[in-house]
This record gives sequence, C-alpha cells and structure tokens, in this order.
Amino acid sequence: MESTPPPRLIAVIVASALFMENIDSSVIATSLPVIARDIGADPISLKLAFTAYLLSLAVFIPVSGWAADRFGARTVFSCAILVFTVGSIACGLSSSLEGFVVARMVQGAGGAMMTPVGRLVVLRSAPKHQLVDLMAWLTTPALIGPLIGPPLGGFISTYWHWRWIFWINVPVGVLGIVLALLFVPVVRAQEPPPFDAAGFVLSGLGLSGLVFGFAVVGHGLVPVWVSTALLVAGALSMAGYVAHYRRAARPILDLDLLKLATFRASVVGGFTFRVAIGAIPFLLPLMLQLGLGMTAFQSGSLTFLSTAGALAMKFTVARIVRRFGFRRVLVYNGFLSALFVFAIGGFAFGLPTWVMILVLLTGGFFRSLLFTSLNVVAYADVSHEAMSSATSLSSVAQQVSLSCGVAIGALVLEILRAGSPTHSLTAHDFFVGFATVGTSALIAPFIFARLPADAGAHMARRADEEDARPQAAQ
Repeated sequence: MESTPPPRLIAVIVASALFMENIDSSVIATSLPVIARDIGADPISLKLAFTAYLLSLAVFIPVSGWAADRFGARTVFSCAILVFTVGSIACGLSSSLEGFVVARMVQGAGGAMMTPVGRLVVLRSAPKHQLVDLMAWLTTPALIGPLIGPPLGGFISTYWHWRWIFWINVPVGVLGIVLALLFVPVVRAQEPPPFDAAGFVLSGLGLSGLVFGFAVVGHGLVPVWVSTALLVAGALSMAGYVAHYRRAARPILDLDLLKLATFRASVVGGFTFRVAIGAIPFLLPLMLQLGLGMTAFQSGSLTFLSTAGALAMKFTVARIVRRFGFRRVLVYNGFLSALFVFAIGGFAFGLPTWVMILVLLTGGFFRSLLFTSLNVVAYADVSHEAMSSATSLSSVAQQVSLSCGVAIGALVLEILRAGSPTHSLTAHDFFVGFATVGTSALIAPFIFARLPADAGAHMARRADEEDARPQAAQ
C-alpha cells in the first residue's frame, strides 16, 4: 500500500505552486510599459490582452472539480502546473501582441486548475481537524503575491529583462511537478459524474462575461457600452445556468452546497469581503504614487509590509480559532479587518509613515486570519464526495469577487476624475475609493453572525482531542 506523505508537506507543495501563479499575475502590471515597448504594442491594448488570463480562469475553473474526480487530483494538479509552465515559456518568447494573448490564455488554463484542485488535494489528504493549520499555508500565496509582485516586476524589468518574469517560473514549475508526482496522493472519485457540457458552456459564458466585464469597466480600455454588454450577457448566461442546474442530474457547479450554512457564509460573506481585498493592490499603489507623490520603490516597500503581517498570522491562527471558535473570529475579526480597509484609505490625509507601517502590518495579520478561517469553515459540513464541487464553486466566487473589487475601485476613481475641474485625481479621491470597498467589507460580519455558535467546532479541535473521540471522528 502506498504510504501517505505528511499533510503539511503536501500543503507546502501546493502552496508553492499557488505562490508561483499569484506572484506571476501581479508582477506583470509593473512591467506593462516595458513589455509593450519591446514587442511593439500599444500599452493600453496590451493591458486589455491581460484580461485573456482572467477569461481562461473563468472558463476552466468550473470544470476543475469534475476533471479531478474523473482523472485524479494528482494527475490534474501536475498537468495544471505543466500547462502554466508551458504558458510561461510562451509568454517569455512572445514577440507580438497576438502571441502574448494566446500565451496568457494558456497560462490561465493552467492557473484555473491549480488553485481549486490544489485545495482539493489538501482537503482530501488530511482529517478535518488539521485543516486550520494547513489552510494557513494555502492562504499565504494569495496575500503575498499581489504585494511583492509589483516591486519584483519593477526590479526584474529594470535590472534584467521583462522576459525573466515568465522564465523564472520554469524551474519552479518543474520542481513542483516532480514533487507533486512524488508526494501528492492519488485522489479520485470512485464513480466520477458524467460531464455536464451544457453547464460548462453556460457557466463559461457567464463567468467570462462577468470577469471580463469587471476587468475593463472603469479603465477606459473599451467603450462603456461594451463593458456593460459583457456584464449583462454574463449575468444572463449565469441566470441560464441556474435554470439548467435545477433540472440537471449532476451539474458542473453544485449550487445545493449553498444550503450548508458554513459553506454559504464562506462564499457569500467571503465575496463581500474579497471585493475590498481585490481593490487594495489596485488602489494602494496608485494612492501612494499619484496621491502622495511616492516613488515606485517607496510604494512597493510600504505595500510589502502587509506580507509580514500575513506571515505572522500563519503561526497563530490555529490557537486563535481554537480559543474563540470560528463564528466569533469571523464576526469580530471581520469588523476589525474592514476597519483596517478604511484606515488604509486614511493614508490620503498625510498620516506619518510609522502609522502607515503599523496599519499595514496589523491589517495584513487580521486579513490573513479572516481568510484562513473562511477557507477552513467552508468545508466543515461538506461531505468527502462533494469536496471537488465545493472547491470549484468556492474558487469561482473568489475570482469574481476579486475582479469586482478592482472594477469598483476603478469605477469610483473614474467618476471622481470626471467630476473634477482639472480631470485629475487627488489623494482624497482614493479615500473615497477605499471607503466604498470598505463598506462592502463591513457587510461580511453580519453574514457571519448568522452561523451557529458551534460552526466548525470539530475542525478547531486539536489532534489529541480528536483522538480522544474515536467515535465522533467517524
């Protein structure tokens, strides 16, 4: 019988792959003008081409759960890393706008499988009472990537060459594939469901319309009527999917999971909070540079501090959750984390640098605590058989919410700039942007408050407590 590797080792392998994906997505933004100049493309057109990555994510995330059940999570996860790595090589070799777009779509197809299937591997490789510790590793890449990506991209583009942004993924990807094949257990459904082709088409059209529409609205990349049409078409397609889901035997996205109080709170409450978190990497560097006159290096050095707070959380989250329980952590920490979003907006009023540092460090800690708790409690009541569907649906909601956050932040800034006599942004305009997305974050704790007091209690116990309850663990 094949021995099972330690769950923490599996979590680290998965987290490393997710880190590669997250940092790649964020590192490119800083290098956009350099890439455009080198391949002879207009920067605005090239920025629009980056949304091809989001389109691939939106199309392929729903099918990730079915693929893992059908072909095995280890196989799909390893292939996802391979596809992402091949896409990275193609990006580095691109010499035209069209080639770059295709390469980014290939990357997106790999990235769409990596996150949900990687999470599924961890969920199925460990008992539920260990997930609090393990999920701390998986939430770290999502928090670190958007923060260290911009300064890293600027450094590579300035002192090396922009193509190395993609080529450095190659050794990481190769190592990830080898480690996955060696240590990730073979996990697949005994009776995989048939492929829901109609659901795949409807969800792909709906999610790509929503994600792409949110990505371009407020940026001036396409006419307003185009972004509006995309959002409307996406919403109508998703409505069509809901109608299809009600009569489908095995839908590709199982909306019945939302009947579980813990999963519903994580998805719905997490959506409203992630709107704010999606906007921070977009609004904060702009506020520091355009509003407060900092250099790109100064801005990147400050935004990086949230990463330190997120890393500090990783060593304490299990004790906090076990001491206070999921509901109290989500409710009280939800309010606290939302207030830190408003506090970041307060930088616009010229706060001392040491106050900014304190806010970013502490805010990073509490946001990471919230996300780890959300990502664990979501699966508290999900059966083993439904884990693949749950990871797909959760990933879909997360992707749409983050895109929505950027869209709201950009739209607020565009409205304020259009209403300005000079058609330019001031530091105070960014406070309005943060206050807007912060209000969305404030909704989340009220959703979390509806959780049962003992929600996820069995996941918060220590291993020795579980061992003392052999019957309850069955």
